[in-house]
Amino acid sequence: MKLNIRAQSAQNLHNNSPIVLVHGLFGSLDNLGILARDLVADHDIIQVDMRNHGLSPRSPEMNYAAMAQDLVDTLDDQQIEKAIFIGHSMGGKAVMALSALAPDRIDRMVAIDIAPVDYHVRRHDEIFAAINAVTDAQASSRQQAASVMRQYLQEEGVIQFLLKSFVDGEWRFNVPVLWDQYPHIVGWETVPAWEHPALFIPGGNSPYVTEAYRGQLLAQFPQARAHVIAGAGHWVHAEKPEAVLRAIRRYLNEQAN
Repeated sequence: MKLNIRAQSAQNLHNNSPIVLVHGLFGSLDNLGILARDLVADHDIIQVDMRNHGLSPRSPEMNYAAMAQDLVDTLDDQQIEKAIFIGHSMGGKAVMALSALAPDRIDRMVAIDIAPVDYHVRRHDEIFAAINAVTDAQASSRQQAASVMRQYLQEEGVIQFLLKSFVDGEWRFNVPVLWDQYPHIVGWETVPAWEHPALFIPGGNSPYVTEAYRGQLLAQFPQARAHVIAGAGHWVHAEKPEAVLRAIRRYLNEQAN
């Protein structure tokens, strides 16, 4: 599946690999825009809408093997041989799955606040309830949708994030499929060891990457290193963009030398 993308050319002449930015669940290609605006200085940037999100095609299938294949298909369509992949949450897992499917297409890899594990938890049921309530209420504006969602969700930041995908009274993600396939999204199929340096950027306050997952993470990514962003939750790049960009640039510069 070819994904909907936004492509930007690097501002400066360079011979760096392009960077592909991969958003998480309920997101869109805009979500990692704060990283794109900085990194486009010296890398071509591709931002993608994942399947069942944004303006990308819909499918009843929503697992990491399929998502990784979508990334390969999108690289092929753009005639990109190899790229640096930066993924947040679900997007980070899609990139990690790509290391099993097409390891030669990955130059470097950054996973933001996600581990290669099956979480066995449902963290998004309130979000699904809020999204469905907006649909049931036949809200037509973001203002109307927000007032419905505040009955279900306390965090205004989460509401505003979700509303980015509410356009002309419609959600831009495929709610029934995301609900149906949710066990695959929080789940994980172990991948073979990827023997290259990878950067993991957990939020210090987030439950997604903890010491409990260290063994599983290193078994699959033996050269991984973590750069924990203190005081940040799951939306690390939105909460502490400068710290995240510093960590990414350090990793890219080290690997380039």
